[in-house]
Amino acid sequence: MPERAPTSHWRIPLVREIAVILLIKLTLLMGIKAIWFSEPTVPKDGQQRIEAHLLGQASAPSSLPTEEKPR
Repeated sequence: MPERAPTSHWRIPLVREIAVILLIKLTLLMGIKAIWFSEPTVPKDGQQRIEAHLLGQASAPSSLPTEEKPR
């Protein structure tokens, strides 16, 4: 029996389609990350608010907003 020469995996249509889909998904995810998660948002007195919440201290000011404002 003659041996078959090794062929490239890229010649298989399914492999090419999966690769293209993965590249599109990666591009979309990186775009979403760049648009919505470009910089961290840190609230004022965040450390003290977390400590007060976790340790149960009542000295934390309750007038601070708990939600972030959209850009």
